[in-house]
Amino acid sequence: MLNLVTPEHFRPLLDGTAVLYLPDGSALPIQVQSLSETPKATLPGSPRGAFRVLLESLEPTDFVDGLCRLPLADACLEQVFVSREPAMGRDSERGYFCIVFN
Repeated sequence: MLNLVTPEHFRPLLDGTAVLYLPDGSALPIQVQSLSETPKATLPGSPRGAFRVLLESLEPTDFVDGLCRLPLADACLEQVFVSREPAMGRDSERGYFCIVFN
């Protein structure tokens, strides 16, 4: 399923809210901050181009990384790896995350 996910699955969520289900089953409200297509990172022969999705938590969280579930409008991503990025000048109480598809 993850190999069929494209940036179009995330576009409706840009600047909107969603819920990320963490490995322990808890729900974390998030906002999809941006989508970046990265054609140079695309694997040869891949049916879609590589891209990344940046997320921001809407409440404080200690979550760092792991396999999560993310319901989208027309799909539910299961076992998608989400990794935390440093706050680097942003609100350190919130979490900033990245999902990479290549």
